[in-house]
Amino acid sequence: MAELDLNAQAARLARRLEAIPATVLEALRPAVVQAAEDLAATARSLAPEAEGDLKASIVVTPPGAETPAYAEGGGRRVAGANQALVTVGNPEQRHGHLVEFGTKPHVNAGQFAGTQHPGTAAQPFLLPAARLTEDRARRRIARAIGQAVRKAAQGGGHA
Repeated sequence: MAELDLNAQAARLARRLEAIPATVLEALRPAVVQAAEDLAATARSLAPEAEGDLKASIVVTPPGAETPAYAEGGGRRVAGANQALVTVGNPEQRHGHLVEFGTKPHVNAGQFAGTQHPGTAAQPFLLPAARLTEDRARRRIARAIGQAVRKAAQGGGHA
């Protein structure tokens, strides 16, 4: 299965949506947020059980809001006007990527410097959740766009 190129998909979608009236974008946002909530719920259900802290760090950032610290490459990001972001991590839970992708055997640093770590097996939860929810999200968003465009065409919106 081809890897998801989410940035390229988001850029294509952003270009296509720039031409749509603001009323249609307003109608689209709830569908985008609901799709993200579905993805987050699925990721939580697939995340491995520990104390539940990793699961609790899976959150949705709605359009215009800022992601939690450490969620995206160690920094914060503001979701675009037509985006809802699903992130894993917070200041206390910074290991989601290690769980998702696993680790190779390595020599430890820090508190356990010099000891050998055997590595950990990958326990994917976020990418599988994205794959499982992608088709439904596309249908939900397409339906919301279609309904909003029809409503705008019928004079129900300010196009």
